[in-house]
Amino acid sequence: MTKGIFITATGTDVGKTYISALIVKAMRDAGFNCLYYKPALSGAELVDGNIIAGDCDYVLKKSGINKNPNDYVSYIFKPAVSPHLASEIENNPIRLDKILADFERIKSECDYLLVEGAGGIVCPFDLLGNKLLLKDVIKALELDIVIVAPASLGTINSTVLTVEYARQNGINIRGIILNNFDENDFMQVDNKKRVEELTGVKVIATVKADDKNISLDKILKVFS
Repeated sequence: MTKGIFITATGTDVGKTYISALIVKAMRDAGFNCLYYKPALSGAELVDGNIIAGDCDYVLKKSGINKNPNDYVSYIFKPAVSPHLASEIENNPIRLDKILADFERIKSECDYLLVEGAGGIVCPFDLLGNKLLLKDVIKALELDIVIVAPASLGTINSTVLTVEYARQNGINIRGIILNNFDENDFMQVDNKKRVEELTGVKVIATVKADDKNISLDKILKVFS
């Protein structure tokens, strides 16, 4: 049975894709058949007139996976806005049944699957038809989450709020990863300590700026 984990974050541009690439690469370098999937992506790149799912392309290339990135994203939108708005602009509603079907298809190709969300955990996918938020997708996929958070000022508030929202919605949290962590910054060291104290959730990894690797032993434990 394929084991999976869902990567979400405290907000946009926190580094979910960067962390996802480190995790998938670490798993594959260790010999594990690990793949990547993203339900919805906005702000797609245009290369030689073709739309490319940039985030997925980045993860696959960094992980040494020679596959078409567009096959591992259910919805690819050009506008660099929230998925719900991008889908409205392009008149292409995001449907949960397609996400579930693609998830099952990709699961059949691997033993471990990392799923990356869009934006933060409250990110809306559809606000016109059947209301669909990112948390609904996570619950439908029946995955636990890892929360990516910045190590910088303000992370205590945003991380605690994200943890509490997940818990209120019945989503299990496997850990927190602090991105752009500076072990020589006393404030960031304190942030790590306080986040753990206030949430009761372990910071399973800290990633420095431009880190090329992530600790595999801690990552293996988060896959359900």
